[in-house]
Amino acid sequence: MFFDISALDLARFQFAFTVSAHIIFPAFSIGLASFLAVLNGLWLWKRDEAFLRLFDYWKTIFAVVFGMGVVSGIVMSYQFGTNWSVFSDKTGPILGPLMGYEVLSAFFLEAGFLGVMLFGRDKVGDRMHMVATTIVAIGTLFSAFWILSVNSWMQTPQGFSINDVGQFVPEDWWAIVFNPSFPYRLVHMVLAAYLTTAFVVGAVGAWHLLRSRDSRGAAIMFSMAMWMALIVAPIQIVAGDMHGLNTLEHQPAKIAAMEGHYESFPEGRAPLILFGIPDDEAGETRYKVEIPLLGSLILTHSLDKPILGLDAFPEDERPKSALIFWTFRIMVAIGFGMLGIGLWSAWARWRGRLYEATWLHRATVVMGPSGFLAVLSGWITTEVGRQPFTVYGLLRTADSAAPLQAEAVGASLIAFIIVYFFVFGSGTFYVMRLMSKRPKDGLNMDDIGPTRAAGITPVAAETHQKSGE
Repeated sequence: MFFDISALDLARFQFAFTVSAHIIFPAFSIGLASFLAVLNGLWLWKRDEAFLRLFDYWKTIFAVVFGMGVVSGIVMSYQFGTNWSVFSDKTGPILGPLMGYEVLSAFFLEAGFLGVMLFGRDKVGDRMHMVATTIVAIGTLFSAFWILSVNSWMQTPQGFSINDVGQFVPEDWWAIVFNPSFPYRLVHMVLAAYLTTAFVVGAVGAWHLLRSRDSRGAAIMFSMAMWMALIVAPIQIVAGDMHGLNTLEHQPAKIAAMEGHYESFPEGRAPLILFGIPDDEAGETRYKVEIPLLGSLILTHSLDKPILGLDAFPEDERPKSALIFWTFRIMVAIGFGMLGIGLWSAWARWRGRLYEATWLHRATVVMGPSGFLAVLSGWITTEVGRQPFTVYGLLRTADSAAPLQAEAVGASLIAFIIVYFFVFGSGTFYVMRLMSKRPKDGLNMDDIGPTRAAGITPVAAETHQKSGE
């Protein structure tokens, strides 16, 4: 069954599948935790019941998404000890403590205060509940901090030495944690999480506004999401540009593959290839549509700085351009699409038609899942662009895998696909069901229970209800 596919390729695909299924949940929960903290703060500040109802609406969704993120993340940890045991052995002295710090600091904060945030308002009071909600949001950011530190060290390793058995051992923890690419990756990922959440929230608000213009909760959601899109999308574009400059400095082969440049430009003046079909075997990008000089301006902010192509690197050290050429463009296109929605919403707000702009609402609904697609595209670009290394330039992927049989890896891969689509498919369906329900705009009898006038006993009130009087 797996005769033509190696165990290494199956192990790589298995990890790619599980990490892709996992990353969409933190990308949503990081932003949603901060959104909940903002809603709770607005409720404490203004005492407007609309913010409290929106908090209760989204906290249920957060709980489900957080749970699915935890479960999907545990699976990846086990794969380090099964499919990638050689990688774990060689990098364990560095990556083990970093991942342990993530559990001890970030996850303990999230898990420790999650129950208070979800169920404890009446028990601890509004202010302590606000503290718990803020700590959960901080915990999600801490989690991103440590996980991005781990991944960034694999991309730009610093602060280590190699012992006599081939293990990476720490020499300078500050250099390890704050390696050259870490600040750029952290900012880029956190902003991506905020935009992902903003467009989910905006899509839910727009969906309910299309069904009913008088939903105040939907109007608040949509307005807050559009402010986030307008403010964060241009910041993300600038952060992405800075991240690109950092990648060009430390991983020029990745940039060459992303841009579809098989040939170097020693005198600069590189074009920007908008579209084309990269052919790794032929060493060229076919049918390309390009803009002269713009590639150099974007990559180096200069016309005459040299730019390396894939021909500057040995063939066995080149990432595959055919995939990341397109995933990079998908990510960039979505980013500019988000900026376009933000500007469109600003125009509609200025005209006083933010809540009546039907086509804006429809476009926002369509853009609802765009953040997830952008995160997945960016993650594929990052990880495939690092190949053929797990630790860039030092440990090859082929030397990181455990000695497993293709049949064993293939069987577990099939099991993962079946279980994931059933479990997380059901969870996603449930979350969408929750989102399809309109946020409550006011308290009704079902929320506060039956009322009774003075002098009527509970038994009498119950009798009246049963009799229909």
